[in-house]
Amino acid sequence: MAYMTALTEPQRRLIAQIAGGARLKDHRDIEGGKRFTLTLDAAAETVIAPALVEELVKRGLIDSNKKFPSATYWLTDAGKRVATDSAADRHGPLNT
Repeated sequence: MAYMTALTEPQRRLIAQIAGGARLKDHRDIEGGKRFTLTLDAAAETVIAPALVEELVKRGLIDSNKKFPSATYWLTDAGKRVATDSAADRHGPLNT
């Protein structure tokens, strides 16, 4: 599909991780700065580049609840299709 070929590997991987149950959040400070984190389990949290998240939001593949100071992101219907299509293309688990 055309929208999948335009995605970078980090974008595909982030979508797959969200589809696999990881939690993507932003943490905003009072000055408006954002820090994006991906939590795979209680012990593992990874900082995610803002440009990666912002591009997926711009493409309509993820969205958030827009809460302050911490918003949670999820896959949109288009994002779910990308995750499903990527998994089918790779013939493997989503969170690899």
